[in-house]
Amino acid sequence: MGAVTGVFQDAGSEQPVPRKRVISWAMWDWATQPFNSVLLTFVWVPSFLVSSFFLDPAVAQSGIVDGEEIDCDTAINAATEFCRALGALDANLGWGIMIAGILIALLAPVLGQRADATGRRKLMLGIFTALLIGAQAAMAFIPGVPAYFWFGVAMIAFGSVVGEIAGANYNALLASVSTPKTVGRVSGLGWGFGYIGGIIALVIVVGLILSGVLDGTQALTFQLIAAGATVWTLLFSIPIFRNVPEPAAAADARRVGFFAGYVELFRSIARLWREHRPTFWFLLASAVYRDGLAAVFTFGTVIAARVFGFGFTDLVIFGVVLNLVAGISTIFAGRLDDRFGPKAVILVAIGGIVGCCLTVYFFATAGQTLFWIVGIVLASLVGPAQAASRSFLARVTPIGQEGEIFGLYATTGRAASWMAPLLWGAFIALAGNQTLYGILGIALILAAGFVMLLFVKAPARATRD
Repeated sequence: MGAVTGVFQDAGSEQPVPRKRVISWAMWDWATQPFNSVLLTFVWVPSFLVSSFFLDPAVAQSGIVDGEEIDCDTAINAATEFCRALGALDANLGWGIMIAGILIALLAPVLGQRADATGRRKLMLGIFTALLIGAQAAMAFIPGVPAYFWFGVAMIAFGSVVGEIAGANYNALLASVSTPKTVGRVSGLGWGFGYIGGIIALVIVVGLILSGVLDGTQALTFQLIAAGATVWTLLFSIPIFRNVPEPAAAADARRVGFFAGYVELFRSIARLWREHRPTFWFLLASAVYRDGLAAVFTFGTVIAARVFGFGFTDLVIFGVVLNLVAGISTIFAGRLDDRFGPKAVILVAIGGIVGCCLTVYFFATAGQTLFWIVGIVLASLVGPAQAASRSFLARVTPIGQEGEIFGLYATTGRAASWMAPLLWGAFIALAGNQTLYGILGIALILAAGFVMLLFVKAPARATRD
């Protein structure tokens, strides 16, 4: 293989890492982004899966006035059978995402541990990437009829589970394309490819809409979008398997049975509690507020469509803008971190997001302009919260235990990934299937993480120098 030299050094070696290898690794983030940006967040779920396509035809027809669907953004409309039925779809989506979160928490940590011990990270990545492709392909065969609603929820939940497990093995391959000196740059490259991939995929959808190729009123449109996402993931995930080598199994990794893996996990957590209490509490607090951050993007567009009347085209353009804002804000997050410290950045960001949620709830009648403003502010806060969280963890991690602690960081995040979907669904159900109330569940999770973080004490920076 002809080496394309670059500035990256191979792990444990002074030999330059071919740029081809680095780019191939980062392309996996690009390859899988349409599932998150196009299918889950901005297009397929909010404009199709939880839309009138999946209502009883008589109920769906009752929501048509003067040839258009009524907006469920007023008290009178929200009380109609049509809007309550749509609210029930929203709540049921929350239950499906909650189950996916529980499965991720149960499976991902142990499967990741086994991949580390056996040195089969690429094999595991291949298996779960293939399953993600399969889930997207199945979504391309879902017609817009009520009988297929739960199958659609199942495929979204299944895709979330296998995508998360694949992502854990993808992260483990970082050792094959970086060293401690370049890991931040290479990791950031993958993150950047993900943002760019999501933006380009959404722009393609916008272009097809504006050119008249796609019509958001037809179920076939969303089947074609799912098919396109499937082909995108299949094609762009090939380079990582061709060009990125499998790192060797960890020398000190214990190969244990599936259930024994949980014993090892709890031992690590118990040791952290005994020896490094601030790190333990940060992992716990971050797990809670990170679940809230994920829910903001998962369910925010559902609120945009249901409560604020965003149409198919509106949601796609909204997605492009929010991805741009989030990407730009992430670039500047490091400067804020260096000047004010990561804890201050996280608290301001989470507090601001809670404020955004409450603003949407209390002033929903202000219409789409309000939601656009709040959405942009919220997107500008998510990036700094995520970036500062990694920085904060680095500061409270004992030197020499970075690998173990960052592994637990991923594990605890998955372990809490069911809470916000649970409260989303519960608040909607308790409010008589009024979707707007779901945002209170998300705000509650974020507020809980905010309060927990207040009591986490980071060691002085000097101890990390």
